[in-house]
Amino acid sequence: MGTTSRGKAGRTALVTGASRGLGLETCRQLAAAGYRVLLTSRADSGAAAARRLAADGLAVEHRRLDVTDPASVAALGAALAGTSIDVLVNNAGISMKGFDAEVARGTLDVNFFGALRVTDALLPLIPDGGTIVMVSSGMGELASLGADLRDRFTRPGLTKDELVTLMRSFVRDVEAGRHAELGWPSSGYRVSKIGLNALVRILAPELAARRIRVNAVCPGWVRTDMGGPGASRSVERGAASIVWAATLEDGTTGGFFRDGRAIPW
Repeated sequence: MGTTSRGKAGRTALVTGASRGLGLETCRQLAAAGYRVLLTSRADSGAAAARRLAADGLAVEHRRLDVTDPASVAALGAALAGTSIDVLVNNAGISMKGFDAEVARGTLDVNFFGALRVTDALLPLIPDGGTIVMVSSGMGELASLGADLRDRFTRPGLTKDELVTLMRSFVRDVEAGRHAELGWPSSGYRVSKIGLNALVRILAPELAARRIRVNAVCPGWVRTDMGGPGASRSVERGAASIVWAATLEDGTTGGFFRDGRAIPW
């Protein structure tokens, strides 16, 4: 396990999809650790959540962000020009009911492409030695893919553009009714997290020269609106796993973790 630091005064963290659940608790824990936290959401409820945390003496501010809207992402980047984003937590995610091409497209647009858009837009604001955390899931393990797809996702030298093409091919294969025979699972959520993990494996070496840590975290099955009341973990414990990765002080990068321990891709 890597080392973390308690004192984070003067540093800024930005968390996406943070109006409730894991994102909101991650904001609370980061602010309690001394960060200035930018809580982002597309819903007005995010502003109210930020005010509640601020009323408790925590340095939390709301910023509007729809990760599916390139204009919204660009506007946030422009509004934050000159701000150092020491920690970026890509937490925004959905799990849609049913399964068809529209569900696959909508799920990937938030869970994978949303994280990609935000990271690309804010990367110029992340200083050398900064941190990016992708909130993933154990459901994104490569074991759910056919052998050929596993090879394609793990191919050495896979580029970001090639990954984007691969992710879009999943939606096309679902639309054509061929996804199962081609080795895809019947789950947009699983594929979105597989793609997110692959993005970590691409970005980590690309950003190593700037000492920017990029890791994926599985918070576990958490009692949120998405996870449901029967989930085995509290929101506090799930968020703690994310905060562990967000506050790493060593050079740990390019990994997939749960509770500070490496887990299989």
